[in-house]
Amino acid sequence: MSVTTTPPHAKGAYDTDPPRSTTMGVSPQAKQFAELLADTSAKAAAVQSKDSSNTALDLAVLRDIVDGNHKASTEPEGVSYAEVDAGGVPAMWAIPEGADPDLALLHFHFGGSVTASMHSDRKTAGHIAKAGGARSLVVDFRLAPEHPHPAQLDDAETAYRWLLSQGYEPRNIGSTGHSIGGTLAVMLPLRLLAQGEATPGAIVSVSPWTDLTLSNPAIDDNEHNDRMLSRATLEAFRAAWLQDPAVDFASPQVSLAKANLTGLPPTYVHYGAHETLADDGAELGRRLAEFKVTSVTHAMPEGQHSFILSAGRAPETDQAIGQMGAWLRRHLGA
Repeated sequence: MSVTTTPPHAKGAYDTDPPRSTTMGVSPQAKQFAELLADTSAKAAAVQSKDSSNTALDLAVLRDIVDGNHKASTEPEGVSYAEVDAGGVPAMWAIPEGADPDLALLHFHFGGSVTASMHSDRKTAGHIAKAGGARSLVVDFRLAPEHPHPAQLDDAETAYRWLLSQGYEPRNIGSTGHSIGGTLAVMLPLRLLAQGEATPGAIVSVSPWTDLTLSNPAIDDNEHNDRMLSRATLEAFRAAWLQDPAVDFASPQVSLAKANLTGLPPTYVHYGAHETLADDGAELGRRLAEFKVTSVTHAMPEGQHSFILSAGRAPETDQAIGQMGAWLRRHLGA
């Protein structure tokens, strides 16, 4: 599915193409990526099912396993890396050769707020940065359950303000991420809007988790298609992230499906049709249209959750990243 929306004062169209449900056109590399995710998920499940009293050790092992998903991506040619302190938040620059020095991406990794890191997303962020012609700051935000909501969003804001202190203009910054990172990529501009401040110039949100009530049908309908996530996994992530009993899962503060999206910058959404969160991505696309946000929404046929981790290997992923890069080049600094 692809949906393009334009603000009411602009000339444009609202077009929809349903996602394909056939296996035709799915590359062998994409199928291998799905198998890799299944293997990683099986290893993670084995750790979680152990009868162990050392939960801290189990969590450390689980995080190490998930960080291994970086192996699905190739090293992007011509991209260098440098770790930095972004105002007290650990982060890593992914710097493509020839990148516009005035443009920066602020990238948030996957992992449900519980796992993954800047290291798991380093190569993927590098591919997106290269496509967008901008350097990317991969944020190593604090993880739950040690640091529940809103620690992750607080770190996102801190890193954004650090970029501003380095001389970057808001309109020249892109907010990007996938999974919970795709959620944060949208939550950060919404927080800035609520504070009356300038937002990043564009958003790229991949495989976002937008409805914390877990009520969308795809969560169960795609249970056997999604090789990374399940309802049980999402419930565990939610319990670790939203520990305050006063938090309503339907609150617009945590569920983008309920948030007022007015004023968001141009937003690009991409999700996999085989994800448990496929309906979340589609719903975000529809709501962006309802709020007249300039936006494009794509569904990758048979795409897995966080499919961009296969950057440099799966041709359909590279095509999608090329589209993301073109979106960022078009809108940053505009």
